[in-house]
Amino acid sequence: MADSLNTPESPRHVPGASVRHTRAKGEPRFPDGPKADPAGSHFERRIRSFQPRRSRVTAGQADALQRLWPKWGLDIDGQRIIDLGELFGNDGPVVLEIGFGMGEATAQMAAGNPGLNILAVDVHTPGQGNLLNLADANGLSNVRVGNGDAIILLREMLAPDSLDGLRVYFPDPWPKKRHHKRRLIQPEFLSLAATRLRPGAIVHCATDWEPYAEQMLEVLTAHPDFENTRPDGGFAPRPDFRPLTRFEGQGLDKGHVVNDLLFRRVQHREQQRG
Repeated sequence: MADSLNTPESPRHVPGASVRHTRAKGEPRFPDGPKADPAGSHFERRIRSFQPRRSRVTAGQADALQRLWPKWGLDIDGQRIIDLGELFGNDGPVVLEIGFGMGEATAQMAAGNPGLNILAVDVHTPGQGNLLNLADANGLSNVRVGNGDAIILLREMLAPDSLDGLRVYFPDPWPKKRHHKRRLIQPEFLSLAATRLRPGAIVHCATDWEPYAEQMLEVLTAHPDFENTRPDGGFAPRPDFRPLTRFEGQGLDKGHVVNDLLFRRVQHREQQRG
């Protein structure tokens, strides 16, 4: 696997320039790109584990969103069940990645395993544009970029047993105690995810926030639909397929501890009989 992939910039724009376009009232920011609120008011307003961020989009990222979103983008509107084979153009295994930042690690993992499809979901518009740019420049046809709430995607748009894995890398730790309810890795989320994961599928989490890592380990260990792949019941070494990101490297240089968790979706006896 390459250490890094090229981040392209459109030749029509100055690299790194921010988009400064005066839009008329009601005009969409990216007419052919991701929607600001795909699900709209169709679903209940609940406590979110994320905060949408749509600022500081470079010209190159905006160009990628306009050109490539109709081809490789997915607005999570909750209005239909997705045919993953149709979405990717093949029947290969699909892993859902929730939260990919600027997409460099996602692109490296896609390049390292072209037979594995990655449905990468985030609400960070610059990251969406950057990942589309990386996929295009490096010929990564096994990446699709989802825009919106991963909970709505799992609950409303994915069929049972349709996923071969789930990746949650460096989610927001919500460190203040009163915000812990916003953390993504909770029993309710795992119960939902389990319905969409095939037996044997791997849930892979990573965090540099040790209290959150301990909570993740406790919640996953207690959940009846998952078992730890580690015989000792603890954290796992970083697998080779997960790249060491720049952010992670900076944290390690500062003495941060990064913990990986690898849990397997179990098949219960009643499911085996069925």
